[in-house]
Amino acid sequence: MKLVMAIIKPFKLDDVREALTGIGVEGLTVTEVKGYGRQKGQTEVYRGAEYAVNFLPKVKIEIAVTAEMTEQVVEAILATANTNKIGDGKIFVLDVSKAVRIRTGETDADAI
Repeated sequence: MKLVMAIIKPFKLDDVREALTGIGVEGLTVTEVKGYGRQKGQTEVYRGAEYAVNFLPKVKIEIAVTAEMTEQVVEAILATANTNKIGDGKIFVLDVSKAVRIRTGETDADAI
């Protein structure tokens, strides 16, 4: 099993969710986060005053999937979250050693 973690631009969330649902992903976790990468934040103007925004708003999506589905999930996120502009985000794939559904006690692939 794998945990696919993607950090994307917030306005891309609905497109990514629809793409993941379309390939059979049944659940995901979404967290609003802030951060920066190579772009090091940005400057904004408010009431004529310029100020720096060091942490940009992003959305973190976490999806637990079987190892066989991992590439399909990564490709779906890549295709829908890409704007060809700096700050599109990152995708991380981590190994999951165990998963348990609390309600039923099912484990691993049955739990997701």
